[in-house]
Amino acid sequence: MWDMMHYPHVRISIMKEISRDELARGNGKNGSPAYVAYSGRVYDVSHSFLWQKGTHQASHKAGEDLTEELAGAPHGADFLERFPVVGILKE
Repeated sequence: MWDMMHYPHVRISIMKEISRDELARGNGKNGSPAYVAYSGRVYDVSHSFLWQKGTHQASHKAGEDLTEELAGAPHGADFLERFPVVGILKE
């Protein structure tokens, strides 16, 4: 049996599953957080000035899965790495 006492340096993190309805409520409007999903991960972009009022460059909206949209964006998805992951998108 695996014993945590013998592996104190190992950290286990269980990510919250976020449904598409929950993601949609994270639209950055009326005080709600601004969440975006990409490749199954949900990011909190609330504190970015680039996502004020839940929109980015007038083409991307918080509360949505941007996996397909980012394929045509002028930047890669690596910009999302600066934001905290708050969960895994539940399919």
